[in-house]
Amino acid sequence: MRPRNLLIIFAAITVAAFIVLNLADGLLIDFAWFDSLGYRDVFTTTLAAQTVIFGGVWLITFLVAGASGLIAFGQSRDRDRLRVVRRTEETTEINLPELIRSLGDRIPWKLIIIGIAALFGIFVGSSESSSWDVYLKGLRGAAFGTIDPAFGRDLGFFIFTLPLLEELRDLFFAILVVSAILTAAVYWVRGALDFRESPPQISRPCAAHLSALLGLFFLQRAFSYWLARYALTLHTNGVVFGLRYVDEVLWKPGLWILVLLAIAAAALCIANLREGRMRLPIGAAIILFGPAILLNLLSPMVERLWVKPDELRVEQPYIARNIQMTRQAYQLGGVDVKPFEGTGQLTAASLEHDAATIKNIRLWDPRPLIATYQQLQEIRLYYSFMDVDIDRYWLDGDENQVMLSARELNVDLLQANAQTWVNRHLKFTHGYGLVMSPVNTKDQEGLPLLYMKNIPPQSTIGVNVTQPAIYFGEAPDVYAVVNSATPEFDYPQGNDNVFTYYKARTGVAISGLWRRLLFALYYRDTNLLLTENIVPGSQILFHRNIGERVATIAPFLNQDPDPYMVVHDGKLYWIVDCYTSSNYYPYSQRNDSQINYIRNSVKVVVNAYSGETTFYVAEPTDPIIQTWARIYPGVFKPMAEMPSELRAHIRYPEQLFLIQAEIFGTYHMTDPAVFYNREDVWAFPRESYEDVTGPMHPYYVNMRLPGEKNTEYILMLPMVPQGRDNMIAWLAARCDGADYGHLFEFAFSKDRLFYGPYQIEARINQNPDISQKLSLWNQMGSKVLLGNLLVIPIENSLLYVEPLYIRAQNGQLPELTKVIAAYGDKIVMADDLPASLAAIFKGVAPPAPAAAPGSSPGISATSTMPSLTRAGAQTAAEHYNHALAALKQGDWKQFGDEMQLLGADLARPSPSSGAHP
Repeated sequence: MRPRNLLIIFAAITVAAFIVLNLADGLLIDFAWFDSLGYRDVFTTTLAAQTVIFGGVWLITFLVAGASGLIAFGQSRDRDRLRVVRRTEETTEINLPELIRSLGDRIPWKLIIIGIAALFGIFVGSSESSSWDVYLKGLRGAAFGTIDPAFGRDLGFFIFTLPLLEELRDLFFAILVVSAILTAAVYWVRGALDFRESPPQISRPCAAHLSALLGLFFLQRAFSYWLARYALTLHTNGVVFGLRYVDEVLWKPGLWILVLLAIAAAALCIANLREGRMRLPIGAAIILFGPAILLNLLSPMVERLWVKPDELRVEQPYIARNIQMTRQAYQLGGVDVKPFEGTGQLTAASLEHDAATIKNIRLWDPRPLIATYQQLQEIRLYYSFMDVDIDRYWLDGDENQVMLSARELNVDLLQANAQTWVNRHLKFTHGYGLVMSPVNTKDQEGLPLLYMKNIPPQSTIGVNVTQPAIYFGEAPDVYAVVNSATPEFDYPQGNDNVFTYYKARTGVAISGLWRRLLFALYYRDTNLLLTENIVPGSQILFHRNIGERVATIAPFLNQDPDPYMVVHDGKLYWIVDCYTSSNYYPYSQRNDSQINYIRNSVKVVVNAYSGETTFYVAEPTDPIIQTWARIYPGVFKPMAEMPSELRAHIRYPEQLFLIQAEIFGTYHMTDPAVFYNREDVWAFPRESYEDVTGPMHPYYVNMRLPGEKNTEYILMLPMVPQGRDNMIAWLAARCDGADYGHLFEFAFSKDRLFYGPYQIEARINQNPDISQKLSLWNQMGSKVLLGNLLVIPIENSLLYVEPLYIRAQNGQLPELTKVIAAYGDKIVMADDLPASLAAIFKGVAPPAPAAAPGSSPGISATSTMPSLTRAGAQTAAEHYNHALAALKQGDWKQFGDEMQLLGADLARPSPSSGAHP
């Protein structure tokens, strides 16, 4: 054999070996990882499904395309070839097929055809195996127990079976396309098909063969038209989502006609096998596509001439069906609608009666709070707080709302000279502890009062952390080798460091040459192969980001973007809300994410130390999670098996509530006439933060719902009419116990105006006393931040509360300086919430607080407070100018004196106000 041929063979074997090794390497590592977590069956079931689908599709594609190509090769004999040499008076033109055929038997035509068919099979099989979940759901789908009114099928057919049938339809088409490409190429190369003529010249055997393929295509169209009948429940014309009048009277019977015509067209193409001409296939195409075009032309005519003139009457039953099915798909059918007259009159006594609600009003906004946590509690450069979570704990016999954040490790923040492989993967392996603070208090400096802080964790409450190391969290995923010869950094202690070793056995064993070689290849990291730090008992931890971890185990679940940390039995756990969803729920309106069915079916608990991941079923009646439980038996556990202390921390997820609230903004209208006219569409209120206006987000609050006896943890959101800012209703979702997930709509009386959050913010900014102070503080090297404006319903009345933070212009340590409260026509700003409420409901000035930048003790502002007299304003301006001059000169004593005098001027009411000095 020639050296060149040997070199080519060696290169081919090397490339093939590299591809196989990479595939096998990833599979072996994934298997080891799933096995270490106890989810081996998940891996093997998924892999088996992908393998069977790939193998089956590859085999069918290979046989069909290969057989078609070989038949084409056999049919293109010399006596059937077209003339391929065209002579003219001056030149002789030879085409490419003639040049190829001139090579004669030196080309292994059959082997090439078989090889191309095998390659096509790989492409089609690989693409199809990525839809393994569609096949598994279609084959194991559970029944919904609800019958579709138009076709008489269980809704499970639409959710599970219809996607599989559409997948098979597309597979059928893909196989036909690759077979036709290979067949046409063979005929072209063999000279039986010439595209240079107009029309193209086709030999009789070629025409007969292509007719057979065209007949199969028409059968595929028949199948497609049959499926399109069910797809009528999944489209919209802007008025109705799902089946509408024109679909019922025109498209349902019309599609059946197209099915029959497609079968007839296929029969004509098969009949053409004897004739071998193009007359019958062209006639078949006209028979099918002519009526299809006619249907498409008739549809808008029926809409325009019959439906539009009387659309409400004609579409009313379909609108009613759309409303019913949408509310059912988004779990809105059980929303408890209650009136909220808003006629109550709050007093100091009523506030005392709802003391549990008042004391849990959240004054800390997560956005400035995370910056405060980062400045106060990151401790070292390599620690990072990724997010602030909101939860509740029982402290001293009462349920208290708290905010907390995990102190995670971010190795990318190590100093540049410390960015070594040993530091990144062996020594700095985990974060440490968390910080926790109540939602409603601050210290004398305006900083959060920390319940839990420092390293090691120090707790001032009854919640203690005995296992504070965080190996798994929200930080970017970086693999870590634990139990190596290098001890792991645990936490800093003064000028020294404390070291430790990982004590769990949930990692993947990495000791041994074979394992090290696998991981070195997987990560393209030779250090794993060469280092002497890996010893017997060493483990490698990867997929450490909890989102990636859950997605790797259960890619068929959609994750909530806000996992939160819980302290339980001295250990740290992450709770991740997961959803099952579909875009095939008939007649249900799709949202912006193109889904029209959703359930919060699974709560995932991840141990922050060991990475143990447990899936609990929160919606056992959901047929989609029932289906996955059939596919992966033993993976999903009932909610009753979750420890009761952890169950006390589950909450209604914010993302689900947002999705439901968005849909409910339109689908709270259950009367088809009202819905058709869009008379009462709701939207999310607007709010501003750092001069950026956006939609308001739901917020958690401990409160007593109107008409209820006990305080509970709820998620709530005000609603406003679309295009306006006044409140029209507020929605609430219960988070506790047996009432978990119970949704409420508190509808406002429509004969009164209720201020919305954006209107209250506008009134705050327009208040002369408050705006004067905001302008003053913003001009003194500091920045004013207004946090979440919370609407708190109390005894058929609305209380508005907004925290005010001040931070240095170039700093990142916001301080809670003031609290603004509004009730009725009154707006009050004071140093804390009790002082603000006292000023509103008791008519007395709040107690003197600690001075904030640009203020003096005792400053409060209300909408009824008179502005300064002209002489007072002039004196205040003089003190302000003197203070600025002293600041420029660096005279801090003079600056402080002038600021105190300025504060006294601002706090001094005019003689006409009637206030006491």
